[in-house]
Amino acid sequence: MSENQETSRRDFIRDIVAEDLASGKHDRIVTRFPPEPNGYLHIGHAKAICLSWGIARENAATGSEFHLRFDDTNPSKEEQEYVDSIQEDIKWLGCDWGEHLYFASNYFEFFYDCAVHLIREGKAFVDQQSPEEIRAAHGTVAEPGTESPYRDRTVEENLALFEKMRAGEFQDGEAVLRAKVDMASSNMHMRDPIIYRVLHESHHNTGDKWCIYPMYDFAHPLEDACEHVTHSLCTLEFEVHRPIYDWVIENCPVPSVPRQIEFSRLTLNYTVVSKRKLLQLVE
Repeated sequence: MSENQETSRRDFIRDIVAEDLASGKHDRIVTRFPPEPNGYLHIGHAKAICLSWGIARENAATGSEFHLRFDDTNPSKEEQEYVDSIQEDIKWLGCDWGEHLYFASNYFEFFYDCAVHLIREGKAFVDQQSPEEIRAAHGTVAEPGTESPYRDRTVEENLALFEKMRAGEFQDGEAVLRAKVDMASSNMHMRDPIIYRVLHESHHNTGDKWCIYPMYDFAHPLEDACEHVTHSLCTLEFEVHRPIYDWVIENCPVPSVPRQIEFSRLTLNYTVVSKRKLLQLVE
């Protein structure tokens, strides 16, 4: 294939990748597919897999990598069956992650350390409002939220309470750790988001070692940073999550700085394309 033909096949993401390599911003590319093991894959996932794997393969000469990482931070909905099924489907597509198989749960200690760092920096606090009170104070698109009465606790109080959360001294829903961002933000995801919750559930990978689990918007960017992902590719519904993704990266002691880029979802009319609905059909 000629260079002109190859260029004509590029999309905006491949243009960004090519520019980052040409400028020396990156000397190799690392992409990933990060499924939650809570259901079966559908055609939209196939697009995401082939995009990330394809970009890594096209840049293989630079030592680029494609990672398969299970975003397993919610043990109440995750099972080993889905871990196995997802791997089988990705192999069926012809994609290969090689030695790069990872689990978010293997980074739990790092996530915890990052949360402690935020507390020490005065950027996170333990909230003991009920879930209903937190929701009610969140505000609306037209109205700002209301700050928690626990928002100004001292660093020492928050560290002690967070340690008690980890030790299992709170029941589910009795305490959460929240990032201290901006309750007046127009982006609802930036209104002091919950980054840790108490959940007394056994995990498919870590067993009963943990009774607190990180929330998706906190763990996800840290996972990418741990793996030195250069281009974190995701669908458009995550665009509004990008500010909190960037906030976490900017405020935690991370080993690398990934860049999130969104692309359009692939869906079909008159066809079931939903993990939740597919699960209903299978069961």
